[in-house]
Amino acid sequence: MGKGGEDLRDKHSETLKSDPFHAWAKDVRECEEKFNVSCERGLTTEEVLKRHHIYGLNELEKPEGTSIFKLILEQFNDTLVRILLAAAVISFVLAFVDGEEGGEMGITAFVEPLVIFLILIVNAVVGIWQETNAEKALEALKEIQSQQATVVRDGNRVSSLPAKELVPGDIVELRVGDKVPADMRVVALISSTLRVEQGSLTGESEAVSKTTKPVEENADIQGKKCMVFAGTTVVNGNCVCLVTDTGMSTEIGRVHSQIQEAAQHEEDTPLKKKLNEFGEALTMIIGLICALVWLINVKYFLSWEYVDGGWPRNFKFSFEKCTYYFEIAVALAVAAIPEGLPAVITTCLALGTRKMAQKNALVRKLPSVETLGCTTVICSDKTGTLTTNQMAVSKLVAMGARTGTLRSFSVQGTSFDPRDGKIEDWPAGGRMDANLQMIAKIAAICNDANVEQSDNQFVTRGMPTEAALKVLVEKMGFPEGSTNASSLADGDVLRCCRLWSELEQRIATLEFDRDRKSMGVMVDSSSGKKLLLVKGAVENVLERSTRIQLLDGSTPELDQYSRDLILQSLHDMSTSALRCLGFAYSDVPSDFATYDGSEDHPAHQQLLNPSNYSSIESNLTFVGFVGLRDPPRKEVRQAIADCRTAGIRVMVITGDNKSTAEAICREIGVFEADEDISSRSLTGKEFMDVGDQKNHLRQTGGLLFSRAEPKHKQEIVRLLKEDGEVVAMTGDGVNDAPALKLADIGVAMGISGTEVAKEASDMVLADDNFSTIVAAVGEGRSIYNNMKAFIRYMISSNIGEVASIFLTAALGIPEGMIPVQLLWVNLVTDGPPATALGFNPPDKDIMKKPPRRSDDSLITPWILFRYMVIGMYVGVATVGVFIIWYTHSSFMGIDLSQDGHSLVSYSQLANWGQCSSWEGFKVSPFTAGSQTFSFESNPCEYFHQGKIKASTLSLSVLVAIEMFNSLNALSEDGSLVTMPPWVNPWLLLAMAVSFGLHFVILYVPFLAQVFGIVPLNFNEWLLVLAVSLPVILIDEVLKFVGRLTSGYRYSTRTAKQKTE
Repeated sequence: MGKGGEDLRDKHSETLKSDPFHAWAKDVRECEEKFNVSCERGLTTEEVLKRHHIYGLNELEKPEGTSIFKLILEQFNDTLVRILLAAAVISFVLAFVDGEEGGEMGITAFVEPLVIFLILIVNAVVGIWQETNAEKALEALKEIQSQQATVVRDGNRVSSLPAKELVPGDIVELRVGDKVPADMRVVALISSTLRVEQGSLTGESEAVSKTTKPVEENADIQGKKCMVFAGTTVVNGNCVCLVTDTGMSTEIGRVHSQIQEAAQHEEDTPLKKKLNEFGEALTMIIGLICALVWLINVKYFLSWEYVDGGWPRNFKFSFEKCTYYFEIAVALAVAAIPEGLPAVITTCLALGTRKMAQKNALVRKLPSVETLGCTTVICSDKTGTLTTNQMAVSKLVAMGARTGTLRSFSVQGTSFDPRDGKIEDWPAGGRMDANLQMIAKIAAICNDANVEQSDNQFVTRGMPTEAALKVLVEKMGFPEGSTNASSLADGDVLRCCRLWSELEQRIATLEFDRDRKSMGVMVDSSSGKKLLLVKGAVENVLERSTRIQLLDGSTPELDQYSRDLILQSLHDMSTSALRCLGFAYSDVPSDFATYDGSEDHPAHQQLLNPSNYSSIESNLTFVGFVGLRDPPRKEVRQAIADCRTAGIRVMVITGDNKSTAEAICREIGVFEADEDISSRSLTGKEFMDVGDQKNHLRQTGGLLFSRAEPKHKQEIVRLLKEDGEVVAMTGDGVNDAPALKLADIGVAMGISGTEVAKEASDMVLADDNFSTIVAAVGEGRSIYNNMKAFIRYMISSNIGEVASIFLTAALGIPEGMIPVQLLWVNLVTDGPPATALGFNPPDKDIMKKPPRRSDDSLITPWILFRYMVIGMYVGVATVGVFIIWYTHSSFMGIDLSQDGHSLVSYSQLANWGQCSSWEGFKVSPFTAGSQTFSFESNPCEYFHQGKIKASTLSLSVLVAIEMFNSLNALSEDGSLVTMPPWVNPWLLLAMAVSFGLHFVILYVPFLAQVFGIVPLNFNEWLLVLAVSLPVILIDEVLKFVGRLTSGYRYSTRTAKQKTE
């Protein structure tokens, strides 16, 4: 029999895992049978070992990390980076094959590939560092789990068992303050009540009462009143529970899985997508231009003859010329790629994060700054985000001077700080009448909560509703005139409550239970009387009351009119989503007249049985009631109005109940006060049953989803993203983490937020303030506009460089600029102005425009045309100044003959490759700075080594034009007349820095040798300025045309978007 019993248990343990068992829908006996356990004896050690083998440890899985090798490879999964890598490898090979080609000697030949490799290494290191710091949300979840548990095993009580050793079927005892170690079925209440704070998992704003009674099988997580969940906290009562799920099978384990799943679906930000598209287009353009350059110049390194009109024969190939034009192709690639762009974008985003940090928005992931700018929907949690997550009394109702009258007081304040707000129309100097004194006495003494001050914050111990009552007592003051201000001066937050406790000594507590819905305390009053003080649900307390206490302390009978008046007032407050608590008192029953709290007193036995409490709490005198709520933040209404102006829709997704959420949404402006919201306010379950969910989400105006579970939040975010919306999701609880991870922008609360939510987010609000998000969106829009400015600037500069090289190749003249010079311009010279454009002041109406579409082009066809024109001018100017130096002794009255160089005709310059066949060709030596260049032995070197002065002029013209072009980038269409350079003083400083860096490489001999340039004299600088300055005039004309045609272009784009 024993062996057969073991076999049965083995089989039973194995089937436990495979069979879904809805413990919340079964009674306690069925649960014991299913898990083959007795609540009195618990599991046997042998059974625990078997279940450990089946279920494993009660802990969350740690996913396998990405290998460092894979992380390194991922950093090169970018089109621009791949082009750069190819250019670096090719130029490295060319440096080996032909180190002296083009006048580059020794280290000079290797500068370009080394610099590109350095850029790639820095980029990869930064990327890997960000990756390894990004996935801490799952680790933070582990910190939420309980560390120890009290368990019954083999009939013995085991204290402090490591929680990870729990298995399904274990019997666990829970007490006040315990963190729940696993998902468990409540099987017995030791105290009369059990309340659990599970808001971080479910989003509920109040602690939830638990019971042993089963509920419906299809109940949502909030409706499972007989279950306690891992990671939640017991705030009131003791109980015995049966473990039903451990580790990854718990509700918090499911959240863990959802975070992992959401992390796998993370998408690139709109900016990264655009840059990748740009990179792909750039690859194609570079390929075409390189092929074109080779086709134009193929005659120089490959020639053939046609014999007798047949096939071409006698092919002649020049390897030297082939590598030369290959170098030009590499130079084209270097010119076309804005190497400095990644660094400038990172700098701009980093500066943006600093600005946001000053506004209490801490950005964890840099690209999130840009994504904020195109946010179209903010999905906000209610509890702790739109509200303070601190219960507060907002209304106090006391009895009037005569029967049938009530007095109502509005209570200000939204936190547990007694100084936060006051009671309106309160008696001056704390002169409270007898009725108000009794309310204060009951609220202070019939109360187990505490409020403490910690680092300028007020935190509660115990039930938030009871803590709110104690804060009310402090605002009411003490009859002798002590006020909350003096209480804080003495260092005691709850001084008035303490004074009441000294006057009324508590001798017994009648704990709250679900049946009578009230709590009572017996006190030994300083007046010599013993009183019973009661608080609870207004209807229940009123039902057991026979009298009321009026303003002067008299206690006439409670007539039907007064009862109806109180119930009507209660109804009005309840419809405003206030949670109401009533207060009453009576003399203690005659049996307790001599009771002093001793267990030996005959009446003490009555207190041991909670079923006696209703009869003890009878014939009460009703004194008044209060309305409490989790109040909305003061700034939220204006922030939501700002969102509406900015074209951003606000959706509230909360785990709280529907009526409370609707009342808050009306108050903060998500809905109008008298708006019909039947189609706009749904529970999570109702939304999942909607036929066309996307159509429901497309409604204009605000939407509300209450009683929402994590899966509902994720589904809403997923559907919105599929519909092309850019979604910002706010939240503070564990239940919000998967949706935070899935959203384009996950926004966590810094003060009230769990570590899980923070680690899953892209941005953390240091002040938990919804309005901070709106400010951050404005900052994000401003940053994006500035990024557009410097991206346009850098790309226009690159178009100019490509045009310059292409013209050089097309005209057949010597190469004007070598790759290392172009790399210097792209990385160093262009960098400071591009970064400074990130400091452009924001437009004043930035939050009055609708959000840009996430697929809007960075560069519109008109902007591309503008910069093609500018680029062509850059090409003509840089190549033109090269030709001018070789062919003209003066230009626009500027004398260029001072250095003594020889002039050649344009025809000679264009056919410089045939120089060796020219008879009698001679050139004079010329000076550059302290150097003299002589070509007696080989005059043809004049077009090779002798081009150094012309090349320096080309480079200087390129730098100067790009500096002046940065002024053009201050505004997309605004003239420099209306937006002068000094609106952004940082740009003027940056231009000075860039010119300074150019002077350094010109006039420091070692650097001049590395970059293949020479110093310029005054006249040559005049030539540079004369050729460069017209770029401002050309763009001013183009901007003027842009302003004239902007209406037409905008209407065309809008019509196109509508047809899409």
